[in-house]
Amino acid sequence: MISPHMTFITLLCVPTVVAVGTIFGGLLRSTSRKAQAQIEKTTAVADEAVSNIRTVRAFGMEDQEKELFDAEAVLAMILNENLGFGIGWFQAGTNLFLNGMVLITLYMGGYLLSTDKLSPGELMAYLMASQTIQRSLGQLSMLFGSVVRGVAAGSRIFEYMNLQPTMALRGGKIISENNLKGDIEFNNVTFAYPTRQQQYVLKNFNLKIPSGKTLAIVGASGNGKSTVVALIERFYDVNCGAITLDGHDIKTLDPSWLRQRVLGLISQEPILFGTSIVENIRYGRPGASDEEVKEAAKLANAHDFISNFPQGYDTMVGERGVTLSGGQKQRIAIARALLKNPTVLLLDEATSALDTESEKVVQNALENAKKGRTVVVIAHRLSTIQNADIIVVLNKGAIVEMGTHEELTRKRGYYWSLTYQQQEVPAG
Repeated sequence: MISPHMTFITLLCVPTVVAVGTIFGGLLRSTSRKAQAQIEKTTAVADEAVSNIRTVRAFGMEDQEKELFDAEAVLAMILNENLGFGIGWFQAGTNLFLNGMVLITLYMGGYLLSTDKLSPGELMAYLMASQTIQRSLGQLSMLFGSVVRGVAAGSRIFEYMNLQPTMALRGGKIISENNLKGDIEFNNVTFAYPTRQQQYVLKNFNLKIPSGKTLAIVGASGNGKSTVVALIERFYDVNCGAITLDGHDIKTLDPSWLRQRVLGLISQEPILFGTSIVENIRYGRPGASDEEVKEAAKLANAHDFISNFPQGYDTMVGERGVTLSGGQKQRIAIARALLKNPTVLLLDEATSALDTESEKVVQNALENAKKGRTVVVIAHRLSTIQNADIIVVLNKGAIVEMGTHEELTRKRGYYWSLTYQQQEVPAG
């Protein structure tokens, strides 16, 4: 309104500056993302070394780990220096442009004054208005560096927040308690992990697990044993075929209800939270009373050793249960699984990481846990599954043998070969 001529000339510069700023901003955001990723990698190297400090020390690899961390840290420093220089140049360019606008305004104002197209008062008013805008834009350019870093860091967070799960956590049918038996059946199941879609772990796989029976799955590593458990837990969905529970496709069942009420998983490496023993066991059913927790601990052969601690069930287990032995952690994990009274119990190498003495105690706890339930056992140690009702031998994702321990031993096939390999050769 004060001077359309000067406003028009000033605005001619804006599109160029916006275009240059957009291009430059895109480059800075890319550099910021790389710097963030490198910092993440550097932190991961340090975290891994500290977490595995016993292994690092056992192999005397302190210097190598330090060199690896230093190399990653130097890369992070270079990327952040480049980002800092880029932001500095952007801010410098912004200030040059803004001050250039002031010079153009003065030049144009002087020309318009000399031609009597503008009065001194109008020129002063225009200068004051443009200076106010300049200071505001200058403040925005100062914030640009923080915005670039924030956008780069936030993009990773929003990327994960906006991810849609391939399977919903809730929603689907719930089988009534009266009709829930625990019959599981694999019907022509074909499955490959998402990261290896061309490599089928199971192909046209068929298996029936009767309710109330104990089925053991054995075989060499990499033949699909743990995959069977992962599919029952519905950590993954099958590519083809169907898995049914009491005749219902598990894809149609409520996943949260399935995991909270029907399935109880005990894995090879039990994970405990850094809280008390009672809270770790109660994780299986948050609403359980102290008496129910103790009953579950007794079934898992854990009550005696817990009672011997000075603080009993209120004993803190430390991060990931570091204050407990392997056998003690495993028995607490069994108690946690038993507390929710699952219809189907899944044991994935539950005793393979234990010494012989601990294995016997845990095995007794598992024998108590099996009563009245459908049980799927995966084991490398064949001595732990000899009493199973059905033993299935897997080879390359296919069932090659099925039967009881005695039946399979008489066949002298895959199972007999696995048993023979594990027999102790007497010293001669």
